[in-house]
Amino acid sequence: MKLRFSHPSPLLAILAVVTSIAAARAEVAMPLASHRAAYEISLSDTDSNRPPSGQTPISASGLIAYEFRGSPCEGYASNFRQLTELQRNEGSPVSSDIRALTFEDGDGKSLSFQIDSQNSGDAAPPIVGSAARSDAGATTVKLTKPSAEKIEIGKDVLFPTQHVEAIIAKARSGGGTMEARVYDGSDTGKKVFATLTVIGKEATSPGPDAATAEALGKMRRWPVSVSYFDEATKDGPPEYVLSFDLYENGVSGTLKLDYGAFVLTAKLSKLEWLPTPACAK
Repeated sequence: MKLRFSHPSPLLAILAVVTSIAAARAEVAMPLASHRAAYEISLSDTDSNRPPSGQTPISASGLIAYEFRGSPCEGYASNFRQLTELQRNEGSPVSSDIRALTFEDGDGKSLSFQIDSQNSGDAAPPIVGSAARSDAGATTVKLTKPSAEKIEIGKDVLFPTQHVEAIIAKARSGGGTMEARVYDGSDTGKKVFATLTVIGKEATSPGPDAATAEALGKMRRWPVSVSYFDEATKDGPPEYVLSFDLYENGVSGTLKLDYGAFVLTAKLSKLEWLPTPACAK
């Protein structure tokens, strides 16, 4: 799962070197679990060490609702909503409401998406489109909203589910660092993220998320940190850094989202398993 939150920042471009997408899919130890998860948003305690300003939030609240369904045969559908409100020392609260629907085919050759967002009650134009990968590997984005546009984003691009699978494959092989170009249709629909993922050693004891879902306490998991950069902008910090425990079935545990000026925590508060369709033999 990739969080979305409107927060501009200068970025760094990274040239990605990724493992073969097909190989990454083949190495996933178990099917990605269809599930529905809820996360409660708050301001992270780590913000106490950051210099305050009039625009620095003094509190945060909100909710993430995330549903993921599918299989390698039928493809993967996700339904994401994030509601966030930041209370500042000065001025009115800043609110964000982002909804994203995506569908990624099981072979990772195409992605369709629709993203709707509001910032402090002002609705932004919806972002609607699709991306397709040719047999030669080049990826083409076709936007239909807010206006029709065709964009070539090159080769070696991962869609969101592929990215998760590649991280799990890397974790199972010992972890370390991984660079990848990732496209999910977010922001303006034109942005490709250059990502740097750091994967720690496999945890040896149940984590805090096991209190929410007992099954997670019996599952392999790894601490993961993913930095997202806009590859079109040179020499700058990431837009944000997402840290969490990644479980072998693709579930994300409690999240920490670092925007540089502030950090949000999204605590896993509910997890419901959904039926995962079996592939026809």
